[in-house]
Amino acid sequence: TISFVHRPEQKQLRCKMYANRASVVTPRTSVPRASTNLKTFARPSRNLKCIVRAAQNTVDPGSLVLVAGATGGVGQLVTAKLIERGYKVRAVTRSGKAGVLSGYGPSLEIVQADLREAAGLERLMAGVQAVACCTGTTAFPSARWQGDNGPRNTDLVATSNLIRATPKDVKRFVFVTSAGVERTGSPPWSILNLFGVLKYKRESEVLLEKSGLPYTILRPSRLTDGPYTSYDLNTLLKATAGNRKAVRLTRSETLTGETSRITCAEAVVQCLSLESTLNTKFSLENMEGEGPGADSGKWQSLFAAAV
Repeated sequence: TISFVHRPEQKQLRCKMYANRASVVTPRTSVPRASTNLKTFARPSRNLKCIVRAAQNTVDPGSLVLVAGATGGVGQLVTAKLIERGYKVRAVTRSGKAGVLSGYGPSLEIVQADLREAAGLERLMAGVQAVACCTGTTAFPSARWQGDNGPRNTDLVATSNLIRATPKDVKRFVFVTSAGVERTGSPPWSILNLFGVLKYKRESEVLLEKSGLPYTILRPSRLTDGPYTSYDLNTLLKATAGNRKAVRLTRSETLTGETSRITCAEAVVQCLSLESTLNTKFSLENMEGEGPGADSGKWQSLFAAAV
């Protein structure tokens, strides 16, 4: 069942044209002589094709972004950051906690939908130019599992339905999963995976990678900082990042530290406009030092340097 709780008036979006970039790589003396083969002359350069392809997969402010799991800890922060940067958000939630998203005005549209039910999810995608999937549940039995909300339904069934319902022409699908998805054979990940949460997250990652959608996968380590909506140890202790605001990013599945929800949410938003994050998986954690904040240039350097 899909229920549109709040639908602001849709404003007409201006589409940015990237044709002007062609003139950058075209010489001034571009008028062909009579003997020039016009067909060969008009062929776009490989560099120009790369520029256009990258531009097609970056998401500019003003675009509509669907946020799944919008009432969760990371989802709330992603929603707030997107609206702050000038994006429009369609917040999808299955819970009755939509009130935590109030006060954002016409830039926010709240939709109640159960992603575990595939039928009708295409309706969620009307006008959407990017998807940020921040859904999740606890690794071990908790109150979050009530209503058949365990790891398989949350981290495989629901996410798989969302991936399959996403149109191929979206510019980006950012998927927040977890550290340890490729290390389930060794502790502590083998313990965390006793009920399959990491296995199901990895299966959803593989589905996204094979889907043909332009994607970015983010694998945060153990989450700290609020909003505290889970039941893990860090949530019970109200753990914070403190002075650990610097960010470590890797393309390998090797990190074992902690990640602030604030950092994770910022990474989601930054991925939308950085072509260097396209079709790539990143692990991330916080460490001592000053962080990049919302500086896109610093994030670009971090993502580009990740190995």
